[in-house]
Amino acid sequence: MIIPMGRLKDKVAIVTGGASGIGKATVIKFLEEGAQVIIWDVNESKANEFVAEQTAFSGLLSFMKVNTVNSAEVKDAAAKVNTQFGKIDILINNAGITRDASLKNMTEDQWDSVIDVNLKGVFNCTQAVSAYMVEKQYGRIVNAASVVALYGNFGQTNYVATKAGVIGMTKTWGRELGRKGITVNAIAPGFIATEMMLTIPENVLKGFTDKTPLGRLGLPQEIANTYAFLASDEASFINGTVISVDGGLVL
Repeated sequence: MIIPMGRLKDKVAIVTGGASGIGKATVIKFLEEGAQVIIWDVNESKANEFVAEQTAFSGLLSFMKVNTVNSAEVKDAAAKVNTQFGKIDILINNAGITRDASLKNMTEDQWDSVIDVNLKGVFNCTQAVSAYMVEKQYGRIVNAASVVALYGNFGQTNYVATKAGVIGMTKTWGRELGRKGITVNAIAPGFIATEMMLTIPENVLKGFTDKTPLGRLGLPQEIANTYAFLASDEASFINGTVISVDGGLVL
C-alpha cells in the first residue's frame, strides 16, 4: 500500500477524459501527489479497467460515467461528488476530441461534435463544479488548450476554434472567480506522445519533432506535471494564464 504524501494531499480532484492519454497520466500523478481522484469519462470499459489496475491507491480513485456535453448529467455528477466528499477542490478539464478536415471538406457534424465536447463540455463542467468551489472559497480549475490555438493548424478549424475559445473562457473565469478564492488557468500542449499520436506514420512524426526545438515529442507525464503544479498551492498566485508545454514549438 502506497501512502501518498504529496502536494495534493486531502484534495478532491475531478479529471475529465481521465481514462486514457494525458488524462490517464494526470490521474496517476494526482494519486501520487495524494489527491482523491474521480475520473469523468464516457469510455466505461477503459476507465473501469484503469481503476482496477490502481491497487496501490485503493480508496483514492473512482470513476463516474459522465458525458460532459450533457449539462444535466454533469450537474448531477458534480452534486454526487460534493455530497460524497464534502467538497471539490480541483477540476481538470482535459476531455477533448478531434474531427479533422480542411475548411472545404469539413462537415457540419464534424464541426458540431468538436464544439460540443471541447467547448460546451468545458463550460458545463466549470459551471457545475465552480458553484461548489465558491461555497468553500477555494478551487483550482485547469483547462486543456493547445498550441494550435496560438498559431492555427491546417485541417483543424473546429479544434483550433475550441481551443482558442478555451483560452478566452480561462481568462474570463479567472476574472470572475479569482475574488472567490478560485484560480483558473490553461495548459497549451504541443505534440505529445499519446496513444493516438503513436499511430501516426513515422515520417509525419519526424516532421513534428523537427519543428520542436527540443527535437522530440512531449510525454503525457510532462503535461500531468504541469497540471499538478497549477492545481497545487504552489501556484496560488497564478490566475488566468496559459502555459505552453511544447518543447519550444512556438518560439
